[in-house]
Amino acid sequence: MVVLETSEGRILLATDAENAPVTTDNFLSYVDSGFYNGLIFHRVISNFMIQTGGFGPDMEPRKPGEPIPNEAANGLSNKRGTLAMARTMSPHTAASQFFINVNDNGFLDHTDKTQDGWGYCVFGNVVEGMDVVDRIRAMPTTARAGHRDVPVEDVVVHNAYRIDQGEQA
Repeated sequence: MVVLETSEGRILLATDAENAPVTTDNFLSYVDSGFYNGLIFHRVISNFMIQTGGFGPDMEPRKPGEPIPNEAANGLSNKRGTLAMARTMSPHTAASQFFINVNDNGFLDHTDKTQDGWGYCVFGNVVEGMDVVDRIRAMPTTARAGHRDVPVEDVVVHNAYRIDQGEQA
């Protein structure tokens, strides 16, 4: 379990190491290193998803580690409240950025192992805090530093950390 303490409230996440072991290990290594602390939700599309893991306030990029293999063929679907890895058009380019689906986005699911069919790897879900996710998704956005869909007011991840299942943060 991972807690994201954000400027809009707390989001509790459960990862799925059974179905996405490489992705889960990668995500937890960023959490454990403090990589996400101080980053913003830099891409917010109200009927699609909210994304973080790449930029600080004023859109300063934070350099991630090496990309990981795409595990989207794990049978999990991009449904509302799930976590998925962000990537470029190339299927095996996910590193630190991830998003929370705010709608059912089945069009992002794996269909086959081709350039267009790989999909986006689901590796967990929101356990508590969908009200926070919904507050973030409703925020007004603008274009900033060459990026679209950036919240007008920064939504900051103050702290990301692990807790044991059942432990209260």
